[in-house]
Amino acid sequence: MALWRPAYVGVGSNLEDPRAQVVRALSRLAQLPHTRLELASTLYGSRPMGPIAQPDFVNAVAGLLTQLELAALFAELRTLEAALGRPARHERWGPRVIDLDLLSYAHERRTGPELVLPHPGIPERNFVLYPLADIAPELDLPGLGRVAGLAGKVTAEGLWRL
Repeated sequence: MALWRPAYVGVGSNLEDPRAQVVRALSRLAQLPHTRLELASTLYGSRPMGPIAQPDFVNAVAGLLTQLELAALFAELRTLEAALGRPARHERWGPRVIDLDLLSYAHERRTGPELVLPHPGIPERNFVLYPLADIAPELDLPGLGRVAGLAGKVTAEGLWRL
């Protein structure tokens, strides 16, 4: 019997009815093989990061329990992004129909060319920390700290509950 491991996924969109895109992505995460969607945060609106002028985002975080190994889960997330309309080649910091970021997986610490865990952008991204704190405030992110503590260090500027 495979072990159940917690994983947290950031979900974001700012194109083609972003709220509907995020809700659809959360629904599809619940359908991943050997995986259960246990928790989903409130939806948040946020201003875009980076130098490119683009529409505001809708963001959420999903809390999963999965029996998939890390590589298999990561591959499923990439496949799901493609199925939901994200092109294989896309502009960094650019607008997107859907973005699924694996934020953490069990207590893994990993640095690789395609995947770093926990996700290195978590500490400065209120659009990740606030929804993550909604569902897992006590989560300890290896090398980064507890979610509630990290969320307490960033302002809610440019972020709003939907």
